[in-house]
Amino acid sequence: MILIADSGSSKTDWRVIRKDGKIEQFRTVGFNPYYQQADDMLRDLQTEHIQSLKGSIEEVYFYGAGCTGEKNKQTVARLIKSVLGDDTWVSVDHDLTASAKATCGHKSGIACILGTGSNSGDYDGENIVANRPSPGYLLGDEGGGSYIGRHFLQDFIYDDMPKEIREMVLEEYQLTNLEIQENVYQKPFPNRYMASFCRFIHDHKNHPYCFQLFYNGFSDFFKRHVMRYANYQNKPVSFVGSIAFHNGEILRKVGADLGIHIDIILEAPIAGLTLYHQNKI
Repeated sequence: MILIADSGSSKTDWRVIRKDGKIEQFRTVGFNPYYQQADDMLRDLQTEHIQSLKGSIEEVYFYGAGCTGEKNKQTVARLIKSVLGDDTWVSVDHDLTASAKATCGHKSGIACILGTGSNSGDYDGENIVANRPSPGYLLGDEGGGSYIGRHFLQDFIYDDMPKEIREMVLEEYQLTNLEIQENVYQKPFPNRYMASFCRFIHDHKNHPYCFQLFYNGFSDFFKRHVMRYANYQNKPVSFVGSIAFHNGEILRKVGADLGIHIDIILEAPIAGLTLYHQNKI
């Protein structure tokens, strides 16, 4: 059997492809070797569902946020083997590669991620041949949930958001400046915390302020990423991620305003990845 995983900072989607063609799916928390220690990732991998697959999985294709350098790839592969068995063949690659395979298949294009974080790559149909820097939520992640949420929280702290929006925020979250600072500076996964406010922004995106938060974030993403690739005007640009999927109409408007052709927008790449690997069996 084959096990496929697509792991972002917030969640991991798993698919088991059985020899009879049947597919099983489940979800766990996200993994990111840049932000987590190996012991923490191992604990999160040791779910009852994953452990029940020990001895039956022959190949694992794990695509994850933070799985870029060889050190991180080897760490994740070692942890998976420790749970599923040392004889399991494990391939670890970046989640950007998963996005490219899921949206472009074997065709060229620019593949992008807009979820909790953001990333992009120029894909030739087989490999990512060019990649803009992705320095994480403190220095980058333009257009991603943490980026948009960070601007939202900054506006709350500085009292720079419209009065009616601020009143709704206070009513729904009972938010305080101290609570924000504690979650961002003292608690784990501040990127997830900041991104969590995108649900509120999405629910009120008909308000010009909330609409503009998404519009500006997406515009920053296009200008710092997509528009830096050679011949980007003539390449289909595809997206995966919850932020892109649930705000696709704003994303497409920004793309149109900048002369960029947006092709496919998927909430998650796991279905496309499953088809990609099924076709290779």
